[in-house]
Amino acid sequence: TYFIIGLCILIFLLQINTQSYKTGQLFYSYGLIPSVLMGHDALPLDVYAIPSYLTIISSMFMHGGFMHLAGNMLYMWIFADNIEDNLGPTKFLIFYLLAGVGAAMTQVLMDTHSQIPMVGASGAIGGVLGAYLINYPNARVLVLIPFGFFSQLIKIRALYVLGLWFILQFISSGGGVAYAAHIGGFVSGMILILFFNKK
Repeated sequence: TYFIIGLCILIFLLQINTQSYKTGQLFYSYGLIPSVLMGHDALPLDVYAIPSYLTIISSMFMHGGFMHLAGNMLYMWIFADNIEDNLGPTKFLIFYLLAGVGAAMTQVLMDTHSQIPMVGASGAIGGVLGAYLINYPNARVLVLIPFGFFSQLIKIRALYVLGLWFILQFISSGGGVAYAAHIGGFVSGMILILFFNKK
């Protein structure tokens, strides 16, 4: 868990210090572009960096901005360590990558002709949330609830917190967010954890 968080932060710091990040070219080189992956389009030679199938992995460790990174790493920090405790570090890494692949392919299949690069750990982390829902539905999660000018920290069962998160992915749209990847990752995590669990 901490290795993945550290790697995502390191890659983001490397990203923001490149000219191609400022121009957006970096996202076309290493982000997952459905139309390129499915063979409908090809990248220009000056943008091409790695084979399109490898962008399924590279895109999982890139982020579009600081808030994108911070939000994902917060979810990772809260939920992933418990799943890693269940599986052990090696199996957890395999689980995480497979959930990320499931998330990515769900987004790709929603629009195979899309030319918009997809980046972020959200889909793989969605898989972690799906696994957490299966393994720890009754765990209490500390949630910050805003009440106008005031906020209150309360503990809510994971079943309700993650269930609400999942529902919100269906009713949310726009803003350049790959909601289909979130849903695909969540469902992938719920299914995969049944095979990965030790008991």
